[in-house]
Amino acid sequence: QVQLVESGGGLVQAGESLTLSCVASERILTFDAMGWYRQAPGRQRELVATINRFGGTNYADSVKGRFTVSRVNARNTVYLQMNSLKPEDTADYYCNAVGLGENYWGKGTLVRVSS
Repeated sequence: QVQLVESGGGLVQAGESLTLSCVASERILTFDAMGWYRQAPGRQRELVATINRFGGTNYADSVKGRFTVSRVNARNTVYLQMNSLKPEDTADYYCNAVGLGENYWGKGTLVRVSS
């Protein structure tokens, strides 16, 4: 069973930065793509950023220019660098991996941005 473990969430002020990490129990190049989603209270889960096995990336319009998704294959880890955080970025952030015929999710890490 694939496990994804997120870390790095916390409480920050608007304009500050955070880096989220997601460590996978499998070699991340096993997956077709990995990424980050978020879910704010009362809202649906939405895509934040993804990175495929070839290194191609995709971002939600709301985070383009502020967030960067990256990976270190040797560490089986995917990162989400979040700069210029806004109160509307407040949400539970979930790591996702697609591959091996399945869609895997971590348990999430909370990011709270105060104004």
